[in-house]
Parts: sequence; C-alpha cells; structure tokens
Amino acid sequence: MKNYKTLLLYPTYFSPIIHFTALANSRSATFEVEDNYQKQTYRTRCYIYGANGKQLLNIPILQANSKQRTKDVLLDNSTSWQQQHIKAMASAYKSSPFYEFYEDELIDLLLKKRKYLLDLNLDCQQFIFDNLPLEIVMDRSIEFHKEYPTEVDFRFLADAKSNRSYKLSEYTQVFSDKHGFIANLSILDLLFMEGPNAINYLENQGVEWI
Repeated sequence: MKNYKTLLLYPTYFSPIIHFTALANSRSATFEVEDNYQKQTYRTRCYIYGANGKQLLNIPILQANSKQRTKDVLLDNSTSWQQQHIKAMASAYKSSPFYEFYEDELIDLLLKKRKYLLDLNLDCQQFIFDNLPLEIVMDRSIEFHKEYPTEVDFRFLADAKSNRSYKLSEYTQVFSDKHGFIANLSILDLLFMEGPNAINYLENQGVEWI
C-alpha cells in the first residue's frame, strides 16, 4: 500500500537507496527542475561499493553557482568521466548476481552525448524506474517554491552532506565480507545485488522520515 502523497524530489545521479524507498512508497512524484544550483548534492555524485569500501563517483561540471538555474548547468565533457564510471562500476559489480543483466543498457546510458547535467540525471531516474520496475505517476515542476508542506517535500534527500540516518535492512553486498554492510549507497548497488527483488526491498523499508 502506498503510504505517501505526491512527493517533490530533486532528480539526482543514480540516487541513494533512500530516494527510491520514498518513491516506491508513493502514488506519484514531481521532480523539481526549476531551482537554482546547489553544491554538495547527489546531482553530481553517487557512492558505490568498491573493493576498498565506499567509493565516490563524481560528475565534472563547468563552473556553476547558486544564481544559476540547475537546468542550465553544463556537463564538463572534456574529460573521460563516463568511461571512468563505467570501469568503476564493472570493477565493483562484475561478480554481483545481476550486473550483467543491466550492463549494456547502463553503458549506453552513460555514453549518450548530453550537454546538460539535468538531462543526465533525469535519464538516470528513468533507467531505475524502468528496471525496478517502478510504476508511479511522474511529473516535473513548472515553477520554483521555496516552501512546501513537510509531508510532501523530500528535496532534502539530495543533500550529500546530510547527517540524517535511516534504518535500512541489510542485504548481501559484493564486498560485505571485507568491509561489512554499507547502507544507503547508490540504488545501483541494490539493483545489481537484488535484481527483480529490489522493488520488494524498497517497498518494505519501515523508514521514519520526520
């Protein structure tokens, strides 16, 4: 049963598991696309489980500031960051149960030529929606409002420096025998480890949001 009303979230880069936990327990959601750019968010980063533990994958962008609209932020494609991310994901998850099922589509997604960060993040969201699969009504904002009711405003989930912690159930991870369970990594970690069961995991997390 869906527990939440229409949620408002930022589209981010292969978002943390908690982001999709909220979505999996929603009837519908709206992506905020009319805001100004903020630093230190999951728009430009995600964390996977590498051989040495928690591993950052960072997206380079051309200079951006808080007066610039997020949808106008440009990717810095002068580097081979896409290939670096593909290599890191393969190294981390090639022995996972389901990586090979998503590998080709994931590579195509990352190698697609794009100009804007927002387009990449929206494509990443759609990739996860299609492969969970997650069937809810999605929309995009048409104007920015700073304040929304607390019960629908989940934009805080994009804050990469947040001290919030969530009690998420453990599942088997590739390197958990070396470094233990690492919670709330990129949704890719859950997808590659649990495959079709990932949606059941998300729907059954008893998270206290407030």
